[in-house]
Order: sequence, then structure tokens, then C-alpha cells
Amino acid sequence: MVGRPNVRLLAGLLGIAALAAPGAAQESAPPMIAAPPPVATPARLDQQQAETLGTGRDINDRMTVGVNISGRGPFPFIVDTGAERTVISSELAHSLALRPGRTATVHSMSEVSQIATVVIPGLRVGNRTTEQIHAPALSRANLGASGILGVDTLQRQRVTFDFKHRQMTVSPSRGPEERWPDADTVVVTGRSLYGRLVLVDASVDGQRVWVIIDTGSEVSVGNLALRNALARRNRLREIAPIHMMSITGGVIAAEYGFARLIRVGGLDINNLPIAFADVHPFRQLGLERRPALLLGMDALQLFSRVSVDFPNRRVRVLIDDGAMLDLAPPRIAEVGGQRRAS
Repeated sequence: MVGRPNVRLLAGLLGIAALAAPGAAQESAPPMIAAPPPVATPARLDQQQAETLGTGRDINDRMTVGVNISGRGPFPFIVDTGAERTVISSELAHSLALRPGRTATVHSMSEVSQIATVVIPGLRVGNRTTEQIHAPALSRANLGASGILGVDTLQRQRVTFDFKHRQMTVSPSRGPEERWPDADTVVVTGRSLYGRLVLVDASVDGQRVWVIIDTGSEVSVGNLALRNALARRNRLREIAPIHMMSITGGVIAAEYGFARLIRVGGLDINNLPIAFADVHPFRQLGLERRPALLLGMDALQLFSRVSVDFPNRRVRVLIDDGAMLDLAPPRIAEVGGQRRAS
């Protein structure tokens, strides 16, 4: 494999990665991570058809997709496969005069919080509309985008991220898959854990690990069970202390290092940066004692395309055009200070 130059070490630790429609940003707002399953009416327009949407990036290099709310927009929302619930910025909710909803339990990277929601009458992504979403409203300053699309709007769908062409395709899970070159395609089947897609055929430097695909995370995060297992096997590389800040303002102490080899199914990724911390999602999923990894957008964007099929618990990855999965080892001495996390 060829080394890849100019790879960011850690731009905004654990921000919320996403996809954005070109020219769609009327208001900049917040992202967030999960909360208990929302009450929402399933998408109903053109549900049987695949639809490709243009995407862009925010100032933190996160991908966002444009959404319309009650006929207004588009607004850039992050697509987060690790979030159970759709979230909106409180500033955007105020400007749209959305009515208050029930209080919700929100699971951020640092804590569990009780957050007031607003009711989104209709949220449209392309030709798909989800109605009556009780969305937690959080500060735009902490979120960094207008909102987050959680799996409540994607649970019956197959979502394909085309990083090369900056597109996202949403299609019914039971429909036919797009043909990809067999020689360059890897398929990994996982399991559902509290609504999250978890891949269990994986390892980090030889240590077996459970992997959660998390498109809402800028970087990959390992729990302390993984960190300690690597240390016991003398496979923990050079690390440095850092701090991460969650979208609710909580500060998380972490250690930053890298893995020489991450293997997921038939995929190998070399020299991937990892932040080690027992962030709340691991506790929420009951993975505090089992080595686990949130595989973020820093890893996923190394591929040409990634398809996440929620109902079938299936991930397809296309490696073509000489995709480079061998990163230059990070210079740990350069890392420090406080980073933003979701």
C-alpha cells in the first residue's frame, strides 16, 4: 500500500461528520449524538426510489446534506449513523418558530442530559419527508451545523456515501444494490445493538474488537478496554494526553495514539489515529469492558464509497482508483490542547 500524505491528525476531535448539499447553508447550527428513540412518522414521499443528493463540507471538513423544514431551507444537517435521534440547533428552531415538544434524554459523548425538544412538522431530505419529529434543540455554537440526521430518518434505508464525487444516495433497503466492481468491493455483515450497526469481525493490532460505524464522528475513538488490552500485549503505541469537548459542553480527558493495523472483515487500514476514552456511547451500548472502536469519518473517507444498509446490517466498501489505506504514522508530539467532540 502507498503512504498517503497530508492527512489531518485531528481536526476537531469527534465532531459530527456529515454530508452537505452544495450551496445549501442558510443557517449554521448544531450537531449531536444520540438520544432515546424518537417518535417520528416514517418517510413517505418516493420511498421506493433511490435518490442521489449532492454533498459538501463544513469548516471542520465534515460532510453535510441539505434538508428542508416546513418548506424552508435547505439547511446543512450532518448525517450521523451513530445517532439514534435527529437534532436541530436551538437558533434554527427559534427562527422557524417550532413549537416545544417533550423533554428527551440525550446521550452525548460526555454525559446523559435532559434536553427540551421542538416538534419538526416535516423534515425533507431530497424527496423523502419525515413528519412530527421531536428533535432536541442544542446550541449552534456547540453543534457547528444546523442539525443532525439520526437513524430515526434512515432506519428503513440504505445510505451510500460517495466520497470521490461528494454525493450521498438514499434508497430503500429492500431494493437492488448498485453494481460495484467485484474485485474492489468488500462486504461486511454486522449485528444490531440498541439500534446501532456493530461489526464484530474486526481487530486492532491483533486485538479482537467490536466496531461501530459512526459517520457522525470526525475521528475514530477506542474505549479504555481496547487501550488496556493493547497495553497488555505491548502493542500500545506512543500516546499523548488531550481533552475533547462534547456538544453539551462536557470536557473529556483522552489519550491520542494510533493503530498500525485495523482489520474489518476483508479491509486493512494502517496507521490510523485513535483517541482513547470511555466516552458515553460505550456505556450506553454496554461495551465498557469489551474492546470497542467507534470508526469515524477519518477512516471511512479513505474509501471511494461506503454503503450502510441499516435493516440488513450490512456494510459495503468500494476500494478503487488506487485508494490509499496506508497513512503516514502521526507525529504524536504535535498533538495537544483541547479538541471538540460530539
